[in-house]
Amino acid sequence: MNRLGERISLVLAAGLTAAVLTGCDGGALSSDGAARTSGSGTSPLANPDGTKPGLAAITSDQDRAAARQLIEKVATKGRGPKTGYERDRFGYAWMDSADGVPLARNGCDTRNDLLARDGKALRYRSGSDCVVIAMTLDDPYTGTVIDWRKQKASAVQIDHVVPLSYGWQLGAARWDKEKRQQFANDPLNLLPVDGRTNSSKSDSGPASWLPPDKRIRCSYAVRVSQVALKYELPVTPPDKKALLAQCGG
Repeated sequence: MNRLGERISLVLAAGLTAAVLTGCDGGALSSDGAARTSGSGTSPLANPDGTKPGLAAITSDQDRAAARQLIEKVATKGRGPKTGYERDRFGYAWMDSADGVPLARNGCDTRNDLLARDGKALRYRSGSDCVVIAMTLDDPYTGTVIDWRKQKASAVQIDHVVPLSYGWQLGAARWDKEKRQQFANDPLNLLPVDGRTNSSKSDSGPASWLPPDKRIRCSYAVRVSQVALKYELPVTPPDKKALLAQCGG
């Protein structure tokens, strides 16, 4: 083989090795072989209304300082009883008629709005420009790429970043119906994520649950704080301490 041929062979071999190590999306592989994301999405600091896709990591010292300043504004209060809480108190699931929040009354329910916002390579049901039946998702909580199909719908769930029952115990029990419906359908408070991970969170606050991917925890803390500030909702003192800790506070 001449020198040109040797160089081509070396380049091809290097490319193959890189593909094996990174996965098809260019991210590293997790321990179970799933492709990891490379931090795609939007920083919450640049997405105050939640209409932009995903949740990108906050990494710079300047942004982490800005994150701590925002978190410091969140009020604290003890968590009250769950008495009287029901999901229906926040309206029926994924209603399109919750006025006062982005994406409302666009002819598509909240769940599909969020899948379309954060998903890639979207496929829609025949005859529909709303119902997503397939996509790939860069899951911010686990840092992996999910190849999702509607046949296994629960593999991707829509997380309420500030859980509804948590909100109920911290003040939403005294809100009117319209505000509770806004809280439940506001894209600022909603993220499509890995289903099993979301189920493990349940209605936990940040002191007892954080996303498994440590790279995203400061961003998660910011998003929790953005929701709390928008709805004038306090968090518990341990939860605020946990939020600050994720951004170096």
